[in-house]
Amino acid sequence: MLEIIALIFLSREIGKMAVSKGVKASTWKIYFIVGWFVLEIIGVLVGLMIFNRDNFFSIELLAIAFAISSYFITKAQLNKLPDVDDDIDRIGKT
Repeated sequence: MLEIIALIFLSREIGKMAVSKGVKASTWKIYFIVGWFVLEIIGVLVGLMIFNRDNFFSIELLAIAFAISSYFITKAQLNKLPDVDDDIDRIGKT
């Protein structure tokens, strides 16, 4: 349940950042959500390779850590984009 709440909250943050960059928020939210689930599955697989199958808590913590890293990856990709700037409003002011 907490994972779903975190996913909703973080996807809203990605959407706000995408709007500030002038790109479609829905596209970046989808990238984030797909990345979340893909990296969570990868985290489970890595956890199964590292830990025993009986050590569910450690596997789940590793999976959540991988999933949260998708937020930082998506955020880094958005930060590479230029900010939306209304250059037309600044013409002749300098």
